[in-house]
Formats: sequence, structure tokens, C-alpha cells
Amino acid sequence: MSRIAARFAALRAEGRGALIPFIEAGDPDADTSLALLRGLPAAGADLIEIGVPFTDPMADGPTIQRSGQRALKAGATLGRTLGMVRAFREPDDATPIVLMGYFNPILSYGVERFCADAAASGVDGLIVVDLPPEEAEELAAPARANGLDLIRLIAPTTDDSRLPRVLEGTSGFLYHVAITGITGTRSATAADLAANVARIRRFTALPVAIGFGIKTPAQAAEAVRIADAAVVASSLIETLAAHLDPEGRATPGLVPAVLGQVSALAEAVRAARRG
Repeated sequence: MSRIAARFAALRAEGRGALIPFIEAGDPDADTSLALLRGLPAAGADLIEIGVPFTDPMADGPTIQRSGQRALKAGATLGRTLGMVRAFREPDDATPIVLMGYFNPILSYGVERFCADAAASGVDGLIVVDLPPEEAEELAAPARANGLDLIRLIAPTTDDSRLPRVLEGTSGFLYHVAITGITGTRSATAADLAANVARIRRFTALPVAIGFGIKTPAQAAEAVRIADAAVVASSLIETLAAHLDPEGRATPGLVPAVLGQVSALAEAVRAARRG
């Protein structure tokens, strides 16, 4: 059983949902990014999503775009992102890690080489935003061969005729994009989320995570009452950015502030289904 499947099974047995915080690899620098990553499990992260910086992040809103730009300026690469995961795995062999990004860096790295190196580094799953199912086999086959879960995005516009095609070859969990548009810009209503998640569940037994637009502990709690996990990204990056000095360097309060925010989110997620 993969780390992702094992973690969702354990959470299901506990009767609670998962918190999946997002950080961008290398933002604002490699050491700070690794410190954040290493602190997330103790702060309450059940799974962790790591963004791979890319020069043309078409699905990301301004907050995460700026995060990626800071990381690239600091020297972040796909190879260094895998090195960050390897360093994280030295003390932590349990927390699932999902890389989220775009296909171009993987293609430049070499698809088969990337999948082998990602698995060896301790990566558990991949979300590739710009790779539709019809074009995914080049990545899907080596990902399967290396035990990597390929996690698909399902949008509100993914209709019933399209869902079976999207679900084909999907493993780990499903990422329900709560809104149409880019990350961090607005939030969906609870009624819309409930209707979309119920529709997805008619087609699959995989866990469903809700992302795009979840910012507050209350929204995260609402998400896990509807689905299996809440993904929080832009609001964490906003906190990180608020703790940079005028030159864009990390201040001493950055890591505690972000981890404190994760702790508040985790507390809300853990309490969401009680009673």
C-alpha cells in the first residue's frame, strides 16, 4: 500500500479528514523552504503538497506565481526539489509527499529518469496541471512502474461524460478544483462543493480533496465535512510573503508564522466531524 493510500485509510479509521498544506519548493530560499517542510507534520499536516517552480504557471494566481518567481530567483530547480524531498525523508518516512507542477520541467529532466528519481527521493504522488488524460501516457506508464500515484484534477466543468476518462489511471486521491479559474482568487459555496463531490463519488471510491479557494480554518473544516481532504495553498504563501524583509529575505518570524497557521487549520480539520 502506498503512503497516500495508507494515510487516507488511517484517517478514515479515525473518522476525520486530512489537511494538505502547500509550499513552493525553494521559496524564499532553499534552507527556509526545507525548514518549513520539516515542520509541517508536527504542525498537523497529514499529507504535503510541494509546488515545483515553473516560469509559466498557467493555473496559478498571482500569490503562487510570485512564490515561484522568488524560488526560481533563489535557484530552485526540479532536481533541487527532489533533493529537498530526500532531505525531508531522512527523519520522516511516513508523511506522503505530492509534487504539483507542470509537464515542461519533467520533460526537460527526462520523463523516465524523473519518475525513477522522484520515487527514489521519497515522492509519493504527482499532480501535473497541464497534462490531460489523452496526453498523459508518456508520464503515466513510468509513474506506475515506479509506484508513483498520478493524481488528477477534476473541475466543476468536468461533466459526467468526461469523468470516466479523467479517472482512468488515477490513483492516490482526486483533486477537486473548487472553482473555475486560477488559484487563490475566490472560494466556492458549500452547496456547490457538496453537489460536485457527491457527483464525483458516484464514479469512484478514491478519496476526494478540495483545493483552490480554501483559506481559513472554517473553510478547511467545511471542506473535510464534505470531502476527504482540504488543500490550503495561497493563504500560506501570503503569510510567508508577509514575513519577508524589503529585500525578499526570510525574517526570523517566517517559519513560526506559517507553521502556526497550519496548526490552526489542522485543529479545525480535526474538530470538523466531532459530534
